[in-house]
Amino acid sequence: MTLNTTKLACAAVGILALTACTDPAQLNDGTGLNNTQQGALIGAGVGAIAGQIIGGDTGATVLGAAVGGAVGAGVGYNLDQQEADLRRDLDNGDVQITNTGDRLIVTMPQDVLFATDSFSVRPDLQDDLYTVAANLQQYPASTIQVIGHTDSDGSADYNQRLSERRATAVGGILVDAGVPFGRVQTIGRGESQPVASNLTPEGKAQNRRVDIVILPNA
Repeated sequence: MTLNTTKLACAAVGILALTACTDPAQLNDGTGLNNTQQGALIGAGVGAIAGQIIGGDTGATVLGAAVGGAVGAGVGYNLDQQEADLRRDLDNGDVQITNTGDRLIVTMPQDVLFATDSFSVRPDLQDDLYTVAANLQQYPASTIQVIGHTDSDGSADYNQRLSERRATAVGGILVDAGVPFGRVQTIGRGESQPVASNLTPEGKAQNRRVDIVILPNA
């Protein structure tokens, strides 16, 4: 192990030790690291690379790792808090919340939002979106991607257009509920990104969904 590598490893270990002092009740992904700690390590790695590119020496690399680790730890901690608030406020077992450590993904099945082949969100099904919008306003330092998905029934072109319209409809409600327009991006993926088999009704139901992806700003 070179001197540069040794110092970088020590910096990363130090950052991880600091983040271990956070709330032990925070969620982790089964690796033994909570999202604050994972964010610290990811940030340390990115910061080290940036420091090496910009500074070109060991000191810049270690400094970049330390700064990146601190930023990453903060991102992970905030995501944990935002996730906890969403789980508390959303009263719908069909809505899934996934915390990857660097983003939150709120997955809403079609049946939570739309009638079959429709891209108009039913008025009686909008409460969950208003809850998400309130959470997004409470945690304003993020960009929001609203991504529509379909199953494989029908033509690919039709499904692409339907997914785009559904994403736009959901994004419009978030904006109407107070989320700044500039934070919201709407994207249609059609049938191109299934999460289950399209050969069964159950799989198709999982594929018909809208993902609200919360990306913390750097």
